[in-house]
Formats: sequence, structure tokens, C-alpha cells
Amino acid sequence: MKLLKHIANLGYGSRKQVTQLFREGLITDADGEVLYVDDQLPHESIRIEGEPLDPPPGLILMLHKPTGYTCSTKDSGRLIYDLLPPRFRLRSPVLSSVGRLDRDTSGLLLMTDDGALLHRIVSPKSQLDKVYDATLAQDLRGDEAALFASGELVLESDNTPLLPAELDATDARHARLTLHEGRYHQVRRMFAAAGNHVQALHRSRIGGLGLDDLPEGQWRILDAADLQRLFGA
Repeated sequence: MKLLKHIANLGYGSRKQVTQLFREGLITDADGEVLYVDDQLPHESIRIEGEPLDPPPGLILMLHKPTGYTCSTKDSGRLIYDLLPPRFRLRSPVLSSVGRLDRDTSGLLLMTDDGALLHRIVSPKSQLDKVYDATLAQDLRGDEAALFASGELVLESDNTPLLPAELDATDARHARLTLHEGRYHQVRRMFAAAGNHVQALHRSRIGGLGLDDLPEGQWRILDAADLQRLFGA
């Protein structure tokens, strides 16, 4: 791929804008030598204003999503892309969230521009558990763990029962729920079916990957070791 197209696809600007960066001598190699649109150089050897390029296609990152942000590119209000470098929103292939967390849910969110990897993560065949911490409006009754583990709970508007899920109560109004599938607003709907209401919801883990010490609102790029943890390899 030509250098001009490669840099434009990373979101640094339209081809016209990237051409202007070349003309201004802002695109160089690692030694500071000015590059031209017809040059051919490895990705890792290219600099823009002295800084290395963002990762090439195949990028996957984790974001500690705060509440109040929407997993969308078009909705009004605050978007998860507002927490990332602006050019990430312009990448081609597009950088998409792997599944969604609703506006009022915080926690671990994965994003990638690798379609095959995205489908691998969300596929039921991967069997990636998702762990949520819920704060409830009312005290637990005591029978929720058995109900959620039964494999017989059918949510309103669904036709098939949920897979068994594990509930661990921290106290009367705080519980950790481990899911083995991902349905629309599943945790909130499960507690609603048990006569309760989720006041706050946080996803702490996907597969073998947790947030660790990543602060709320921050993100980091994942490496091969992280993917091994994610898939439990």
C-alpha cells in the first residue's frame, strides 16, 4: 500500500491533508529524513512530527468506560470516541466496540478494527465469560442465585431461556454476576425478572482479561500477551 493511503487510513487526515503533511516535511523516517509520497518504508520506521505512527490495522484496545458515554459514532451527547485520540474515529478499517455497554454502565470495553478478531471474541464458541458488579435498589431475596443458575429463566420478549449464570452476593444490595452469553441489557433484565432494579452496573472482566489498574476514562493498546489472557491461552 502506498504511504499516502496508509497514513490516511490511520486517520491522520484525508489524502489531501496527508499530502500537505508531506509537502511541509512533517513526515520523516526514524532518522529525521523527510519522506515523500512515493517512498516505501516499514510502518515502524515512519514518523509524523517526530512521533511514531499509531498501530497498523489489527489494532485492539481496552477502554475503562465511564458512565454517561455511548458506544456509538452517531448518537448525540458523549461518545466513547471522545475518550480516544480524534484520529482513531477516522481509521479505515473502522475502529468498533466489541459489543456494547449502555450509557449507564461502566467498565471494560474492547475495541478493534479487526473484523475477524471481533467476531471471534463475540462468538459463543469462544466461551468468554463476562463478569458484572451490580448495585441494587432493593435487598436480594435470597433465591436469585438459584433462579439465575437454573437455565430456565426466560426474559420478557425472549423465546429461549438464558444459559445458567453465577451470582455471588457481596452484601444485601451488591452482587457479582458471571454471564456466559450476551443478550440485550441482560443483567438489568435478569434482576428485573427477580423483582429488583439495577442502580449501578460495572463490567470488570471479559474472559481472562480484567481492567487491572487502568483508571476510568483511560485506554491502552493490547498486545499478544493480553490476547492470550483474554482467551485463556
